Amino acid sequence: MEEQVSRDFPAPPKTAATAPAGAQPIRPADASVQKPNRLRARIIQIVSIVILIVLLVVLWRFLGGRAATPGANSRGGRGGTGEAVPVEIAPVTQQDVPIQIKSIGNVEAVTTISVRSQVEGILQSVGFVPGQEVKKGALLFSIDPRPLQAQLSQAEANLLKAMAAVRQGNDIVARDEATLANDRVIVSRDLKLVESGVVPREQYDNDLAKQRASEATVRADQSAVANLQAAQKAEQASVENARVQLSYTTIRAPIAGKTGNLAVTQGNLVRANDTTPMVTITSSSPIYVTFSVPERDLVRIRQATGKEGLEVQGEIPGDEGNPVKGRLSLVDNTVDPATGTVRLKATFINDDRRLYPGQFVNVILTLGTATQATVVPSQAVQVGQDKSFVYVAKADGTVEMRTVKNGATVGSMTMIDDGLKPGEQVVTDGQLRLVPGAKWQVRTPGQGGRGQGNQGGGQQQDQGGQGQGGGRRGGQGQ
Repeated sequence: MEEQVSRDFPAPPKTAATAPAGAQPIRPADASVQKPNRLRARIIQIVSIVILIVLLVVLWRFLGGRAATPGANSRGGRGGTGEAVPVEIAPVTQQDVPIQIKSIGNVEAVTTISVRSQVEGILQSVGFVPGQEVKKGALLFSIDPRPLQAQLSQAEANLLKAMAAVRQGNDIVARDEATLANDRVIVSRDLKLVESGVVPREQYDNDLAKQRASEATVRADQSAVANLQAAQKAEQASVENARVQLSYTTIRAPIAGKTGNLAVTQGNLVRANDTTPMVTITSSSPIYVTFSVPERDLVRIRQATGKEGLEVQGEIPGDEGNPVKGRLSLVDNTVDPATGTVRLKATFINDDRRLYPGQFVNVILTLGTATQATVVPSQAVQVGQDKSFVYVAKADGTVEMRTVKNGATVGSMTMIDDGLKPGEQVVTDGQLRLVPGAKWQVRTPGQGGRGQGNQGGGQQQDQGGQGQGGGRRGGQGQ
């Protein structure tokens, strides 16, 4: 290649006059090295220019596509003054609204009994099926009674023996008392004869000593009888204890309720007061529902509580349309300092056994009724950073963002304590495309799909990371 270039462009002859003074003469090898370097630099410059042109074309196409649809950027996300936003509206109305407090409660049995055996023995029979409803006094278990029956028979024999000993002691006391009475007669007679000189003094003294000995014997006999009677009472207590122990071989239901899992089966040895209960019985009617409310509601609850108690509704998950009704029966006497809540307890009759111990239910405590309260659909109320607001659809075709003070929510309606008047119109759908002063129009069926799509996009922006629509909405709430 170097040879060909040298042929096409012959180097001019260099003379001593053209060469600078003191410069070294250029060798042919150095000239051939510089020419490829210049060619490579020129190629790189051309490639860079081509890449820059391509980037400019791509950028021009992108910006040109964005500029072709200016209305989408100016009015597509939020309602502007030049285009009416399709929305749904509802009137502000007045109606009687129940004042309610909602919470989550836990169902508790009024009574829970853990059945354990009080004697040791072989389990002979089980009188129920696990999970069965049993009545009070129903037979649950039968334990082999023969060892305890033998103990009872032995205790009864010892009692009969003690009773015989008491009778014998009483007979001895009667005999000695008769002897003492005779001695007293003799002493009395000797006293008169001694005074007459018929009987010597010595005989009188002997009869008097015999009387005193008889009195001591009677006292000893009476003490012995008292000991025998005490022994008889001890044997009687042993008999009663044996009878009680024998009665423990038959276990009956202490309450009416639902039985749980059976921990021991027929033929096994049961021990007295074992750590594991044989079965558990829970009462089903009536039944408690325990729930907690914030301490700020305690004053309202105490003021509304009457003699009959407040009405409480329990909504069972999966069957919310058929709530159960009960009465508030307990307001705890302390506030939990850790959570700032007060524990309440409601009583339900539960004849249909719909409430189950351990179950969680939605609790609605009704304190009273707000007469002719101002209400709006709940979807009309928007929550800002520090307050709530609604869009009011004015008669001139524009919307006004108005701050409101909302109260309790009952069903699909929300009470408005301040900020709205009955008869005004509020926006219930399409708020994400509105700004204060924007024009509005009632959404027609043909516009429903587009409105819902735009609104859904705005919600995705708000949820996805505080999008642009969500940020402007929060600022307007202030």
